[in-house]
Amino acid sequence: MTADAAVTEIPLPTPARKVPSERTHHGDTFIDHYEWMREKESPELIEHLKRENAYTEAVTRSQEPLREAIFGEIRDRTQETDLSVPARKKGWWYYSRTEEGKQYGIQCRVAAEDTGDPTRDWTPPVVVPGQPVPGEQVMLDGNVLAEGKPFFSLGGLSVTEDGTLLAYSEDNAGDERFTLRIKNLETGDLLPDAVPNVFYGLAFSPDGTRVYYTVVDDSWRPYQVRAHTLGTPVEQDAVVFQEDDVALWTGFEISADRTQLLITIGCSEYSEYRVLDLAAPERGLTTLLSRDERILYDAEPLTLDGAPYYLLTHDRDAKNSMVSLVAAGEFAKPLADQAWTTVVPHDDAVRVEGATVTRTHLVLSVRKDTIERVQVLPLAGLGTPAQGVPTEPDFDEELFTSNLANAEFDSPIIRLSYTSYLTPPRVYDYVLEEGSLELRKETEVRGGYDPADYVAERHWAPATDGTLIPLSVIRRADLPRDGSNPGLIYAYGSYEVSMDPAFSIARLSLLDRGIVFVVAHIRGGGEMGRSWYEQGKKLAKKNTFTDFVDATTYLGTSGWVDAGRIAAMGGSAGGLLMGAVVNLAPEKYRAIVAQVPFVDALTTILDPELPLSALEWEEWGNPITDPEVYRYMKEYTPYETVRPVAYPRIAAVTSFNDTRVLYVEPAKWVAQLRETTTGTEPIVLKTEMDGGHGGASGRYSRWRDIAWDYAFAADAVGATAVLARSTSSVG
Repeated sequence: MTADAAVTEIPLPTPARKVPSERTHHGDTFIDHYEWMREKESPELIEHLKRENAYTEAVTRSQEPLREAIFGEIRDRTQETDLSVPARKKGWWYYSRTEEGKQYGIQCRVAAEDTGDPTRDWTPPVVVPGQPVPGEQVMLDGNVLAEGKPFFSLGGLSVTEDGTLLAYSEDNAGDERFTLRIKNLETGDLLPDAVPNVFYGLAFSPDGTRVYYTVVDDSWRPYQVRAHTLGTPVEQDAVVFQEDDVALWTGFEISADRTQLLITIGCSEYSEYRVLDLAAPERGLTTLLSRDERILYDAEPLTLDGAPYYLLTHDRDAKNSMVSLVAAGEFAKPLADQAWTTVVPHDDAVRVEGATVTRTHLVLSVRKDTIERVQVLPLAGLGTPAQGVPTEPDFDEELFTSNLANAEFDSPIIRLSYTSYLTPPRVYDYVLEEGSLELRKETEVRGGYDPADYVAERHWAPATDGTLIPLSVIRRADLPRDGSNPGLIYAYGSYEVSMDPAFSIARLSLLDRGIVFVVAHIRGGGEMGRSWYEQGKKLAKKNTFTDFVDATTYLGTSGWVDAGRIAAMGGSAGGLLMGAVVNLAPEKYRAIVAQVPFVDALTTILDPELPLSALEWEEWGNPITDPEVYRYMKEYTPYETVRPVAYPRIAAVTSFNDTRVLYVEPAKWVAQLRETTTGTEPIVLKTEMDGGHGGASGRYSRWRDIAWDYAFAADAVGATAVLARSTSSVG
């Protein structure tokens, strides 16, 4: 059955009830007919979502064979029984493994040896998928923990320095409220300690007597760091720090040298560090640079020649950030009087994204020419004329991602992850003193995958204002450049988040059906540095949306794609993007897949009591206090700019327990679209009733979610069959 034929046989949806509700700000009144859907416990609302799911199933029933085919392809290409490369911490090698037929990972470890030979001691044991690992100890089996529960997700893991206790947190609803538990790894027993309603982030103190964790407030903002002392009632847990500014988030980490608790308070524009000496916590917190200085920075303590310093990655007079070395005592002085020594100078072409240390080296994460990479610099001579020059591993692909995966403080190696659009994930050990790479693993793709069958290349699309937008274009190598191919364009474009090159087994199912897959690195993301982000936020946010439309226009004239066969996809803030572009240029898209879409952003941000709303002011502006921001947002917020045009087919995919983008946003949006569209294409809402922001839990459930989204898009652009391979490639 063709896609067009399927459209003629669909049933009619049940119209949503309309209840007018007025919202007035800055002299403007908006009538919202679907705000009643926010009543999550309402039986009428539950019944409405169930009807929508039934309608969606009816509309997309013809896509079921395609969904099953894509799911099967993902499964067939995936090494289901697999292991990660063991990573050493103190006396153990830690790794995770998966088993065929099981939804969740299994966390394991084996004992390490200390022979006195650093190379031997830090070379991970060889583990082979499907073969027993001698001496293996299973710490946590997610499949056992998930039994009988509608949802399962781990929020964090931490092991004591001596390896005897494991702290972990689990979520069984999808709402990202976790329960913290402690397991004795020597006996296998759970301690009576159980802390409910914790957020992401947990860590043992170095002596193993306390667990630090974060707590969110009623609007889901992480605002407290607490300490639970093992064996004491939860009610006695100490509040180490509390942040009362509703526009700031709070997090923490243990320093690389395990001497300090580093508490971070901040937003996208400035930050503040409070530090706790873990050897003397009774001394309380010390502030490094106050938030009043309006500097965005990260801090890492280190000791040089016996003296305490901090390494600051900061934007003080450095839009793309730089790295400075500051003696610990300097922070007691006024900022103007402090002595800072430049370690990594500012560069307009290089974004410094972070820094950490081992006992011997500084490890940098930088972004250059859109590509994230890792650089290392010896600590010897740091901040002096004898300082060395940063070096980085050499890779031979144009579009790749190289990340720091692990850097144990005492290790002579750092662990790197590497991937590209064509290269499955690899794990390397980088020997710091030698500058050499040791390949530890490349993820296996079953079924005879050959990267030579595909092409990934950089294109540049001109925006209306003349800015060149980088595109990553991935396709089958044998596709003809005759303007006949279907395309799918994906983007995010917010919060300075970069859509970096990464391999995807699922994407192969689209490529093999002839779809040209394009990632648009639009403004609002971080791919081209801090200015790229700033040109796509607040009162420049519309650049994000017009960049995407301009990228779509370019794609349709590139010779690779038929302008009439383009689908678009994006999630969360990328879902807002989907709603905005389909209002701007509905005629350019055959289909839109909006995943957990933030499409009612103005309503949400106008109510600081709603989850995470106040934290959004630094990204979008504050429409509560600023009438210009209110006016500007109302001009692009998808829900409020739906207009009487022929919309393409649209799928809004959401989760009932999502705490980041509430289900009500896509529910309202779909109702408004259906009421307003002048076209006949189906507009559907699919709600995962037991899922969170990432959808259903479990890898097979996630694969089915991906297959559903991809089938919806592929069906719309007429790319349902796998293409036969040409004997010659057209590049």
